[in-house]
Amino acid sequence: MAVRVAVNGYGTIGKRVADAVARQPDMTLVGVAKTRPSFVARSAVDRGYRLFIAGDGEKAVFDAAKLPTAGRIEDLLREVDVVIDAAPDKVGKENAQLYSKAGIRAIFQGGEKANVAEVSFNALGNYDAARGKHTIRVVSCNTSGLARAAAVLTARWEVQHWEATIVRRAADPMETKRGPINGILPTFQLPSHHGPDVNTILPKLPIATMAVVVPTTLMHVHVNHVRFAPGAGPKDGSELTETFRRTPRFHVFAAWEGVEGTPHVMEFARDRGVGRQDMMENVLWENGIRVDGRDAYFFQAIHQESIVVPENIDAIRAMFDLAPDGAHSMAITDRALGIPLPG
Repeated sequence: MAVRVAVNGYGTIGKRVADAVARQPDMTLVGVAKTRPSFVARSAVDRGYRLFIAGDGEKAVFDAAKLPTAGRIEDLLREVDVVIDAAPDKVGKENAQLYSKAGIRAIFQGGEKANVAEVSFNALGNYDAARGKHTIRVVSCNTSGLARAAAVLTARWEVQHWEATIVRRAADPMETKRGPINGILPTFQLPSHHGPDVNTILPKLPIATMAVVVPTTLMHVHVNHVRFAPGAGPKDGSELTETFRRTPRFHVFAAWEGVEGTPHVMEFARDRGVGRQDMMENVLWENGIRVDGRDAYFFQAIHQESIVVPENIDAIRAMFDLAPDGAHSMAITDRALGIPLPG
């Protein structure tokens, strides 16, 4: 029997996760919840999703907008096995009590603190650690990207030290009240929170991170410097490049493709047409990967709107033990979402 899933919060992440759940062969999307009517709520109804009222939302307001609702979030929770909380940052912690009272499992997003759930999750990094858990936190977009890359490297070579500078987008495309419009803002939490968050997935990884915010909405970019233990790293850049290429959820652009940066990446995503013009893989450049002795250097770009979407799906499979291992779950997820498989 398919796992019955609710999505509480239907914004940038929630709407994508809802679409992803609806496309899985072993899951059923029962409904989505939104606090207030909007064009996004209308799109849920247009897609045939049952719409429920969350938080302090009022039925009369939805009725006035002529948006049909099937009840309140409490009604939705009575019909499902698990809820994916895609509410705004910090709201998930408040919602946790609601889910606990309803006696259902819950998956939270990376905007919440790690202690909101039993385990933080990344499919490549620690799939087995989430098996059978009742609460899981899918880590943030930047942490997901770093954890994926770290899972690839640490599975093959001994990492002695990892430094990453995160060049963060200022806002998502739909956000109109965030900046900067013209400026580069250092993040003065030194090191940044991303390294410790990666360690919730890979506790032994020696990683330190810094971050700056720049005026773009397209993607994040990570500038990575990895030092391997003596005699314990890839022999050259080609070996590292092919290792990434052979790994699910990585896309490496060849030099001849002329992909100079994130605008070209997003144009590629639009042309490829994987749901909502998303790029759910870590994006690397063949000519942006170098190995010099024990040191490896590489750039990677992260589409903040979509990278965690497949991770939420795999979290459900781990939670209900629906796949023999992470590789099988990822293959099912990616095939359903149209993400190209390696090879």
